[in-house]
Amino acid sequence: MPYLFNTPEQQQEMLKTIGVDSLESLFATIPSELRLGRPLEIPPALTEMELQAHVTRLAAKNVGPTSRVCMQGGGAYDHFIPAAVDEIAGRGEFYTAYTPYQAEASQGSLQTFFEFQSLICQLTGMDVTNASLYEGGTCVSESAFMAMRVTNRHNRVVLLGSLHPEYQQVVETYLTHLNCEVVVVPCLDGAADPAAVDAAMNEETACLVIQHPNFFGTLEEAEQLTEIAHKYGALSVVSYDPISLGILNRPGDYGADIAIAEGQSLGTPLQFGGPYLGLFSCSEKFVRRMPGRLIGQTVDRNGKRCYVLNLQAREQHIRRDKATSNICSNQGLIAIRAAVYLALLGKQGIREVAELCCQKAHYAAEQLATVEGIELLYPERPFFKEFAVSCSEGADYLLRKARQAGFDLGPELSRFEYQQAPEKFQTGVLVAITEQRTRSEIDQLVTALKA
Repeated sequence: MPYLFNTPEQQQEMLKTIGVDSLESLFATIPSELRLGRPLEIPPALTEMELQAHVTRLAAKNVGPTSRVCMQGGGAYDHFIPAAVDEIAGRGEFYTAYTPYQAEASQGSLQTFFEFQSLICQLTGMDVTNASLYEGGTCVSESAFMAMRVTNRHNRVVLLGSLHPEYQQVVETYLTHLNCEVVVVPCLDGAADPAAVDAAMNEETACLVIQHPNFFGTLEEAEQLTEIAHKYGALSVVSYDPISLGILNRPGDYGADIAIAEGQSLGTPLQFGGPYLGLFSCSEKFVRRMPGRLIGQTVDRNGKRCYVLNLQAREQHIRRDKATSNICSNQGLIAIRAAVYLALLGKQGIREVAELCCQKAHYAAEQLATVEGIELLYPERPFFKEFAVSCSEGADYLLRKARQAGFDLGPELSRFEYQQAPEKFQTGVLVAITEQRTRSEIDQLVTALKA
């Protein structure tokens, strides 16, 4: 639809309606130093042919996993995606479907979301899963809010310092204007010390947020930490790697109250950072405190199976103070991709992918440790598919040498702020090895770094 500018008369009518005299008055609250006092520096217009050529040149600068070997981690991973995922999720029935407000017109989408929920429940061992949220970071914040509602404790949440630092930033941003203390337990040895976590907890804490495997790739004492949370009447929130559950205990197996994850690894490409997928599960007794949407199965008046939106306690539908979330949509299409991926692989397939990731990552860690100047940052800590190395020549040097050989590592740990971090932390780099990586690729990287 063409964009039509507002006429001066229409602008004056709108300004009068909201009670201001001019556009200048409307923007008076914006500090002058933040306002642009000159025209935008827009280049001259291009013809369609010139514009197409220009965009083509820009696109040619892109490089990705298809042209380089990706060993990057930090929350997004280069896993193999079966062709059937694109084929099925790309069908018009799914690809163009709108939010399923009208159940009678959206049975296909609703059934797919119901199956997605069922598959994530099987994967995590949890009772209930919603129809997805935005991404992993949002899930952490929403779980903190949910824990406050469940426990009626609104003043304190505890995060492990091994939680993804960007997730921590999202939580702090969400809680900025609430009277809620965010306590971060330092994890300077690659994982949390249960005694330090116990000391940080008290009777006012709403939840303890655990990432397992954590940001450094190492494993936490998730069961013991969950018991500590419960000792103080707090909820245990576990942020997991979906692929890791092929070989690690499920959050539901050790009593987690809320299980959350970034679901990108389940059939979604890296695609320059998004859109991704938030996985959110909980115990059945907390279902009415859960954010987002919940798809349910029932029967129609003729006794035939059908699907409906059971819960959607959002500010659009109920009084604002009763809403469980301000999230107004899920990641439907990405959730469909995850459902197709999980259905294709099944229990045995997920286990095989997890075993390959773990075995190849340990081989890569062993080989990289033979390179002079490179050492594992946490050699005593068990890990799944991701690990941190330290380079005596600096993180930039290591990343540059790897790039020259056609390998992408990272991110470097110095990008993130950590209190009382050891000196070698500043030279640390994350390395992630998925089932896609081959022994030959790992050996080529090691040979290049030794050279």
